[in-house]
Amino acid sequence: MTTPDTGATRAAAAMADGDTARSASATAHTDGNTPRTPPPGKEAAARPARRGPADPVRSLMHRHQELCARAVDALEIAAGLEAHGVTDRTAARFRHRDVFSLAEELYARVPRADAPDARPDGQPHPPAPVTARGSRGVRAVLQLLPGAVCVAAVAALASAGTAAPAVRTGVGAAGGALVALAVRLAVRSGPLRLRHRGAGSWTAGLWVCWTAGYAVYGDWLLGQLLAGGPDLSGTTPRAAVATAVALAFALAPAAGCARWFAARGRRGAAASRGLGELAARVRPLLLAATLLFLGALVALLLGADAAFGGDGATALAAAAALGVLLFLARLLAVHGFPDAAATGLASAAALEALALSLVLIARLPGLPPLDVPVEALTTAVGPAAVPAVACTAAAAGLLVHGLRALTGACAHWPAPSGPAEAHRP
Repeated sequence: MTTPDTGATRAAAAMADGDTARSASATAHTDGNTPRTPPPGKEAAARPARRGPADPVRSLMHRHQELCARAVDALEIAAGLEAHGVTDRTAARFRHRDVFSLAEELYARVPRADAPDARPDGQPHPPAPVTARGSRGVRAVLQLLPGAVCVAAVAALASAGTAAPAVRTGVGAAGGALVALAVRLAVRSGPLRLRHRGAGSWTAGLWVCWTAGYAVYGDWLLGQLLAGGPDLSGTTPRAAVATAVALAFALAPAAGCARWFAARGRRGAAASRGLGELAARVRPLLLAATLLFLGALVALLLGADAAFGGDGATALAAAAALGVLLFLARLLAVHGFPDAAATGLASAAALEALALSLVLIARLPGLPPLDVPVEALTTAVGPAAVPAVACTAAAAGLLVHGLRALTGACAHWPAPSGPAEAHRP
């Protein structure tokens, strides 16, 4: 029986062919022959988010390559980084908690300049520095030399007591020059030696000479000016012998306190895990070193007072203030702040010079009595009140500055070990 070819039959056949084509297309997609395009939302979700560089420390390694290669330990790298402005907040951008942790990674990753893989083939290693025997003994002798020379100068001046004033002045000038030379020799080695040269280190010598000279002859000069003098042709300058001897011998305890502070400061820097912790460790050390030196200086002043005679409690206070000022200035200069040291010494010298200038300016006609404050202070306390006030104010300023400046890692370099010190920034 034959079924007639109607329109319904043709439509059913067409639908069957369409189902077959869709089945073949689905099979092809399943087999992987034709790629399937995922929806846009899923593609965006599958794409990873952008991140920073995989090794953020690498740029810092290249920037401070020489510092890291020449460093003797991680602490030296930390000091150099802080000197270049890297703080704990900066270290956090390099995925480290503080500067010390960042310095440890740099020290571990950068090869040493004297390592075998960092040197050309066949180049010999430099010889290790050898410490000379007896160097500490030689430095101790040099630190006591200014005091011995000062005592010899005082003895020579006393032996010329019956000579003419010009002869006594010449003997005193020669003795002062020898003491200055001995001081220069004493501070060129040991813990008082400057390792950071700056513009302030050269000018500070001038202010040291002024303040020391005023401590020895300033009270006599101020008294002469207030009395209408001085009559330089008929008088001999009167020196404060006890002050000169005590300050000359104070160089030895100053060196000992500076060595103690430097050693404890390096130890505290090595044990600290951040700049805040280092500052908390160093501040008590600075105060303790200053108090230790002040105690030793007062003992020397009392001993010199008993041996040579003194000018009273005010003169002792002025000499103690000057000694602390010189100690703090040298400590700042040794640890890399010569400009601050020179500023403190210059301020004390300026106040002393101002007092003398006011007395002289008041002699000009038509000017108000500008010397009234100086004369009132001198009459009430004594001529030594002027250097006492000037040196105390300058020493307090240097102490406040030192409590901030000497608490950083850059102020506590590791102990020198041969050629590495020459490559420090």
